[in-house]
Amino acid sequence: MQLVEVIEQAVVGLGYELVDFETSPRARLLRVFIDAPNGIGIDDCTAVSNHLTRLFAVENIDYDRLEVSSPGLDRLLKKPADFERFAGQEVQLRSRIAVGNQRNFVGVLLGLQDGMVCLRAENGEHKFPLDQVDKARLVPKL
Repeated sequence: MQLVEVIEQAVVGLGYELVDFETSPRARLLRVFIDAPNGIGIDDCTAVSNHLTRLFAVENIDYDRLEVSSPGLDRLLKKPADFERFAGQEVQLRSRIAVGNQRNFVGVLLGLQDGMVCLRAENGEHKFPLDQVDKARLVPKL
């Protein structure tokens, strides 16, 4: 089982969603981003960190530092479920391929339809194949 699968299984088992997972070169730093319907607090991060630390000891996973945190207000959208869950919210989206000489878009996420991410921007509605979305994240509203 790959490291990300081990982490996802543990995080989901604790009742959280694994939003993202990053490693530094040679996996010395492990960065885990978690979320829950009611948000994430320091106690949630502590619980997941303690659990993963014990799990990594049992699984003989070698690392120097583990960071567990919330995805933040500008949360990344990666999974198909993310594009459904956050429909109606403003997002920044970068496509892998230019659409009319443009790769960066800001607009209201309309959701996911037939594998296409739908976005209403100032210059109209756009549809992007999910696999052509390089990066998408929420735009924080303060």
